[in-house]
Amino acid sequence: MAAAAALVTAGLVLAGCGGDDDEGGSAGGTSPGEGKAECADLTEFGDLTGEEVSIYTSIVAPEDQPYIDSFKLFEECTGAKVAYEGSKEFEAQLVVRVKSGNPPDIAFVPQPGLLKTLVEDTGKVVEAPQSVSDNVDEYYGEDWKAYGTVDGKFYAPPLTANVKSFVWYSPKMFQENGWDIPTTWDDMLALSDDIAASGIKPWCAGIGSGEATGWPATDWLEDVLLRSAGPDVYDQWVNHEIPFNDPAVVEALDTVGGILKNADYVNGGFGDPKSIASTEFTDGGLPIVDGKCALHRQASFYAANWPEGTKVGEDGDVFAFYLPPISEDFGSPVLGGGEFVTAFSDDTAVQALMTYISGPEWVNEKGKATTNGGFVSANKNLDIANVASPIDKTSVEILQNPDAVFRFDGSDLMPGAVGAGSFWKEMTAWIGEDQSTQDTLDNIESSWP
Repeated sequence: MAAAAALVTAGLVLAGCGGDDDEGGSAGGTSPGEGKAECADLTEFGDLTGEEVSIYTSIVAPEDQPYIDSFKLFEECTGAKVAYEGSKEFEAQLVVRVKSGNPPDIAFVPQPGLLKTLVEDTGKVVEAPQSVSDNVDEYYGEDWKAYGTVDGKFYAPPLTANVKSFVWYSPKMFQENGWDIPTTWDDMLALSDDIAASGIKPWCAGIGSGEATGWPATDWLEDVLLRSAGPDVYDQWVNHEIPFNDPAVVEALDTVGGILKNADYVNGGFGDPKSIASTEFTDGGLPIVDGKCALHRQASFYAANWPEGTKVGEDGDVFAFYLPPISEDFGSPVLGGGEFVTAFSDDTAVQALMTYISGPEWVNEKGKATTNGGFVSANKNLDIANVASPIDKTSVEILQNPDAVFRFDGSDLMPGAVGAGSFWKEMTAWIGEDQSTQDTLDNIESSWP
């Protein structure tokens, strides 16, 4: 997933499908799915029997199997075959193939910023067909379509999603101490004071992630800015319509510092506030299981990081609640991420697969196939009953909440020199070296290309 370096680069590529349908449209003949309700979106593409769509992706075994299984319905409906290949070299190979004039048919791109770069720098990305555009209009919110749009042209429908606005905790610890789930930011700070008074450090955190060290701290700032200044200011900041060191951003980072730089609050199970910089993000929340920490802000995908045998659920060893709002003026802000389906070909089989993925059926097939959890989508047709884990169900409920104000991870939308460069680096210095808020934001602002 977007935040966890290896997961951020999730992608998939379809190689040439062959046949005589290079101009798109229908392959002719009667579709194998004719008359089947679950194939309704695909019958217009005709009989694709004999076509093979190869999928190249960074998602490798064992996580690849749910994807492989999710395409079985597509094969039954169209007659086409899907050949899946996972590779840890996906991101580097995708760029090489596109620049060498041998682009794949489809790639799953993890950041809108990368989509924009591919569109503007290569000229190889193909606009999404009308069937895909119609699906996204019907099954996703306007924000999601905007993230797949570059210069007014729609290219990439959403694939998966993740929700970052979560605080992990121990239901048993809360019950034993009589602590309630906070519903406002002030309630959360009051709870933090109560926990600290009990002798437990209320918060634990880690921002270590190899070359991507610092990204969890950027998520903190983005989540708080969205809550303290609102979505309009957040959008202006991400697009550099206001400077990175705008007073609203200074206030938001100081608010984050009220937790992450507070020696009374952190770093439970690890040390002083500076230890956050040297603690791996994968380990950041683990002291909750040992009773050394009570709260850990991290995305839905952190469910996979708990030790084997840890039960995730409202009555389990760990669970998560929604990071509370700061101001009533801005609704229920949700920070998240996701991947997008990007095509480099308009072959009929490619259009059919994009239509399937963006429509009402694939998300439910993928949900049912992901039996161990770890799949979330913003598709409104996703039945929560088809999502396996409790935290995934909660994530889907948040995404489908009509009052939710969703915004994509800001660093993923910024130029790479900032979003995956100075932003990570300076936030690490802000914590690890106790660099001032103003210097941190000034340094990032001066790095903006």
